[in-house]
Amino acid sequence: MTISVGETLPEATLTRIGAEGPEQVALADLTKDRKVVVFAVPGAYTPTCHSAHVPSFIRTKDQFDAKGVDEIICVSVNDPFVMKAWGADTGAAEAGITMLADAESAFTTAIGMNFDAPPVGLMARSKRYAMLVENGEVKVLNAEASPGECEVSAGEGLLADMG
Repeated sequence: MTISVGETLPEATLTRIGAEGPEQVALADLTKDRKVVVFAVPGAYTPTCHSAHVPSFIRTKDQFDAKGVDEIICVSVNDPFVMKAWGADTGAAEAGITMLADAESAFTTAIGMNFDAPPVGLMARSKRYAMLVENGEVKVLNAEASPGECEVSAGEGLLADMG
């Protein structure tokens, strides 16, 4: 079942590359008493993710900051090494966007946003979405109808729905 507005994010541990190498990050720690944007992509370096989705959050980061958002987090079913390289290659890391790996698709599956696309080699990947989370509770959830679309889940789309 897909997570809905008003629900609390499930307990989840994601991974990032820190100073000492891979480190586990509890999503609950990142959202507790904070206003956070979480957006997810089907895959690092895939066309729409690379050329549209991540750039939309780089472009709108200042506007999210102005609305009191503490952190913008990009989640993908990739390994943390790929996410670190992708963050560097897109400028997302430099812009202050947190790149987190959901390597086993555990979080993605727990919130019902997983899908498979065998013809293009994407298995157990995330649907494209963006959500505003306050203290762990989903306040706005914008999911795309198709993984190749990036409209309602783009930075501009989420900002518009935040009011």
